[in-house]
Amino acid sequence: MTFRTNNSRRHFLRGAGLALPLPWLPSLSWQAFAKDSVQTPPLRTAFLHFPNGAWMPDWTPAENGDQLILSPTLQPLEPLRSLVTVFSGLDKPHSRTPDGHAHKTANFLTGMPVNSTTGRDFSAGGISVDQQIAQHFNGLTPLHSLVLGVEPIAGGIDPANGVTLLYGSCISWQTAGRPVLPQVSPESVFDRLFGRSPEDMGRTSSRRLLNFVLEDARSISRQLGKDDQIKLQEYLEAVDTMESRVRFLNQHPQHPLLKFAQSARPQRPQTPETFHQHLSVMLDLLVLAFRCDAVRTASVMLANDTSQQIFPLENGWTEPHHSVSHHQTDPQKIRQYQHINRWYVQQFANLAQRLAQIREGDGTLLDSCLLLLGSGMSDGNGHVPDDLPIVLLTGRATGINGSVHKLYSDRTVPLCNLYLSILQKLGLPATTFGDSDGTLF
Repeated sequence: MTFRTNNSRRHFLRGAGLALPLPWLPSLSWQAFAKDSVQTPPLRTAFLHFPNGAWMPDWTPAENGDQLILSPTLQPLEPLRSLVTVFSGLDKPHSRTPDGHAHKTANFLTGMPVNSTTGRDFSAGGISVDQQIAQHFNGLTPLHSLVLGVEPIAGGIDPANGVTLLYGSCISWQTAGRPVLPQVSPESVFDRLFGRSPEDMGRTSSRRLLNFVLEDARSISRQLGKDDQIKLQEYLEAVDTMESRVRFLNQHPQHPLLKFAQSARPQRPQTPETFHQHLSVMLDLLVLAFRCDAVRTASVMLANDTSQQIFPLENGWTEPHHSVSHHQTDPQKIRQYQHINRWYVQQFANLAQRLAQIREGDGTLLDSCLLLLGSGMSDGNGHVPDDLPIVLLTGRATGINGSVHKLYSDRTVPLCNLYLSILQKLGLPATTFGDSDGTLF
């Protein structure tokens, strides 16, 4: 098999029906093939949503301005502080409804009114920001976008308000009425990324498919500079490792991680270890997708809204996350709430650090990434839609300076102003998004 190029400016390793996209390598720059080639790595974006809001007194930095001092909840980001911007006081005015969590989750990336429905006429008010980005870069990557989750997609009706539970499982929308449901199976995500079809798997093993691809890799290695040879080897090893992890789950159908991913609903609360493993695999897949430029934008549901995950971070802590978020100022529940918030921030930091460990161009993969972490409400106890907990982590190629706390004390600045700012930073010709009325940088 031979290395080949195509009109979409993509480089692939090919073998036995498998097409594996390559990472960005200067030795294979399109400078040798076209005058309009891209000489720098592309920008990538990821939007990560955690459920049930946050305990804002422990989340919000004490000082405003360009000398960011991270709050206790945000401390896991300290090694990355120079890249971090914390936004306080951003608002989602269309979430001021009595419908609980689901509406505030569904419009996290649209900012627009959500239709109260049992499921026949979904509407999150408009396209989500991740899909707006995906449309702009459509055709430049093998995949349109990547939409990931960890917990099974909820079905049925919320008995508290008669509204479909699907809203709480979805933050990505192609149109106002067309949700993009998150993929929760690591194996299906891997197959989508790397082209393994059921026919492929029936014809030969995934190991043999990868062996074919490795032969192609060896054939093109001579075209690469020494540094790119090392990068290619590191990349192939990462693909191999990920394939092995996913294959393990496929070969052990009783493994609790796989059962959790495939079940309509978990039979019992999952242990934190299992939940953590599942999330870790999904974030590794996101890193791999960015690394090989399979996709430019992604959204991740770190858990569904009203998540019942149990986080026994200390002995005796066995109350589900949703219940803890309705703390009613109980000190013990608030303490648990803080720890859960911090745990999600730690996963965000872990993702950034994985990206920072991968070399790309003259820097790292993180340099070309813009990552957002947030929730569709602030204090979960009152389902508050303003003063949202939002953190932006931006690599050096984005041109956005970090180590900043931006405080909007009147709490009237739309969250969509941030999304519009991101769209413009990515080069989209956008003058408005959702209910935006301006930009933030």
